[in-house]
Amino acid sequence: MEVLGGPLFGVAGAGESHGPAIVTMVFGCPPGLWVERTQIQHYLDRRRPGSNKLGTPRREDDQVALLSGLYSEDHDQLLSGPALHLHLGEGETPVRTYAAGFTTGEPIAATVLSAAKRSSDYKQFAGPQGHARPGHTDLVKHYKSRGFVDVRGGGRSSYRSTISDVIGGTIARLYLAEHFGTAIFSSISQVGPLETGLSLAARVAELVESNGQRLSPATCAALESELERGALRTVDADFARQAAELIAKTRKARDSVGAALEVVAVNVPPLVGEPLYQSLKLRLMGSLGGLHAVQACEIGAGHFVAARRGSQNNDPIRKDGYQRNSHGGLLGGVTTGMPLVCRLSFKPTATIARPQNSVRKDLEEIEFQLAKGRHDPCVGVRAGATLESRLAIELMNAVLMHQAHSMDVSNFKLF
Repeated sequence: MEVLGGPLFGVAGAGESHGPAIVTMVFGCPPGLWVERTQIQHYLDRRRPGSNKLGTPRREDDQVALLSGLYSEDHDQLLSGPALHLHLGEGETPVRTYAAGFTTGEPIAATVLSAAKRSSDYKQFAGPQGHARPGHTDLVKHYKSRGFVDVRGGGRSSYRSTISDVIGGTIARLYLAEHFGTAIFSSISQVGPLETGLSLAARVAELVESNGQRLSPATCAALESELERGALRTVDADFARQAAELIAKTRKARDSVGAALEVVAVNVPPLVGEPLYQSLKLRLMGSLGGLHAVQACEIGAGHFVAARRGSQNNDPIRKDGYQRNSHGGLLGGVTTGMPLVCRLSFKPTATIARPQNSVRKDLEEIEFQLAKGRHDPCVGVRAGATLESRLAIELMNAVLMHQAHSMDVSNFKLF
C-alpha cells in the first residue's frame, strides 16, 4: 500500500490518468482547521496541465470536490460545493459537495473528475506488440503487471496522480500556516544549461537578514507575487525570459529539456524530526526525490559541501540563532528553525517526438517514433506546487510526531 507521509498525517490516492477520476484520502488532520475548497483549487490550478503556455498544450480543469471530513453548522455554506450527478438509466442522483468547513479529525475525502482524455493517442503502447518509450515506465510496468497495465496516459504512473499530493499538501500547509506562520515557496533555478543568477534560497536569506528569522505574512505574500510575475515561476526575471525561449526552441525541435527547482519553507517550527529512521532529512529526500522525473535531491548547500572544509561549512551560532544556513534548516534530521532549503533536479521529459532506438514489449527491436501525444517539453515547469505539497505533508507529519513528546493531561478529560 502506498501512503505519502504518515504514520500520523498521510495521503492516499487512487485513479489512472484516463480513468473516471482521481480520488484522495487525507488522514490525520486535527479537528478545528477551517478549510475552503477554493484554497485547494488554487494549488490544483498551479499544478494542472495548460496552466502555463510553456508546458503541455493539454488543458484539464481539475475541479476538486470535497466529500468528507469537514463540517459547519451553516449547512448552506458547507454544502455549496460543486454538484456531482450520477446517471443510471433515466434516473439521476445529484449530490452537493462541501465548499467550506472545519476539519472534524476524520479522513478528508476528495475527488477530481477526468475530462480531457484522448485515449486513442496511446494505442501505440498497448499489448505485447506495443512500443516502449525510452526513458519511460512502459516496459517495466508491462512486465510488473504481467501485461495488465493501463497504458492510457501512463496509467497510475502519470503525473496526474500528483493531484492527491496537492490536495493533501494544501491541508498540511493551511495547518502549518495557521499554527506557525509557515509558508512554502518554489522557484525554477535551472533549465538545461541555463542557471539563474539569483536563487530562491539567496532571496529568502536576504529577507531573513533584513526582517529577522520570522517573515511576516505581508513579506511572504510579496515574495509569492514576485515568483508569479513572469512566464516561469522564478525569482530571476532575466533568467525566466531566457529559459522560456530555450523551452520554446526545444519544443519546436521535438525534444525536451531538464530543469532544477528550489523549494524553501520559512517560519519552520524548530525541533521537529527524529535523528535516524524518522529523520526529516531522510523523509524529505525520499518524498521529494521520489517525485516523477526527479533524479537528484539536495538539502541546504547540497553538492557544494563536498569541496568545503568544516571551518567553511559550519554555520556560526549566536544567542539569537544560526548566522548562516548551509545546513538548509536541518541538523541530524531535526529542524533548526532556519528556512528549509531543498533543490531538485528533473530529467528531460521522457516522451519526445524524435526517432529513438527502442523495443516492442516482446523485446523486438524497433526504431521508435511517437505517433500522437501532448507532452511537456520541460516537466519541471509545473512541478513546484507538487514539491511544495510533499514538503508540507512531511513537515506536518513531523510536527504531529513531535507533539507526541509533550503530553497535556487536559486533553484527556471528559467531564
